[in-house]
Amino acid sequence: MNATSSTAAPDAGRIVLLTTSHRVAPGLLSWPAWQALREADRVLCADGAHPQLPYLREAGIAVDEASPTAEDLVGACAGGRTVVVVATGEGEPALTDGLARLAGSGRVRMPELELLPASYDLPGARLLDLVQVMDRIRAECPWSSERTHEGLAKYAIEEAYELVEAIEDGDREELREELGDVLLQVVFHARIAEEDPQAPFSVDDVAAGIVAKLIHRHPHVFGDATATTPEEVKEHWLRTKAVEKRRTSVTEGIPLGQPGLALAAKLASRVRTAGLDVPLPAGEGIGYELLALAVRAEAAGVDPEAALRSAARAYRDAVRAAEGVAG
Repeated sequence: MNATSSTAAPDAGRIVLLTTSHRVAPGLLSWPAWQALREADRVLCADGAHPQLPYLREAGIAVDEASPTAEDLVGACAGGRTVVVVATGEGEPALTDGLARLAGSGRVRMPELELLPASYDLPGARLLDLVQVMDRIRAECPWSSERTHEGLAKYAIEEAYELVEAIEDGDREELREELGDVLLQVVFHARIAEEDPQAPFSVDDVAAGIVAKLIHRHPHVFGDATATTPEEVKEHWLRTKAVEKRRTSVTEGIPLGQPGLALAAKLASRVRTAGLDVPLPAGEGIGYELLALAVRAEAAGVDPEAALRSAARAYRDAVRAAEGVAG
């Protein structure tokens, strides 16, 4: 991103505001950034502890620790000189505001002003911020510092349901927020796990585990296997999972504590995928009728839990309409 003052004069020089990301290792700068640093007549940085300074000096870049005013900086550029300012984490708002005021006055010969990003965040870099924030909250917040896996378990369930509701509502902003709440549960539990005296693990261990699992269970992406349909992918996934877990039954690993319709559909899915011919248990009552409906829905590719929620929401709207309550 380049920003040039409309009143810039050729002999007024050039100011380069160099920004970096704290989420990228110091010293990993873009080639245009290194060019600007090497060609500059002067390089300034207000923060003597800036993480980039040791690497710049190691590369032979002379950096002056200084906090110039906007007027000082304009004067330093006189005669066509180039001054690079290595921005601090705040981005030098006081300096840029001062330069904007000088440019707006129309009375000052302004240097060319360029904003040069020296490093960019990689995808997922903000997850590092989340981990750092969680570390501090765990250490300093009276409530968060006392939480346990058991005490947080109910919140994971609540957040998952709220995520499902946001998906069903089609609310994109709510979906983004609820995904964040679900992610928080993962990071929170991982932070608590670091303190376990017998078997500690970190969020990095959690991420490493799921990465290894995804690669292993997607040989058609990361290996030599082939899969041309979603069904083939799912079949391989279940087969690999069974070998990994050394399971003797397709029912192993199915959480029995999940909602009844979802449980019935999951069992039916495992049976169908395994190619088993298992007749439904004989019995009377609404439970067996619901089981049959759930199995039928799963065979038709319908999520019975979602279908019932949709019908229940329609029922809710009908109740509100009967009450004369606006939607």
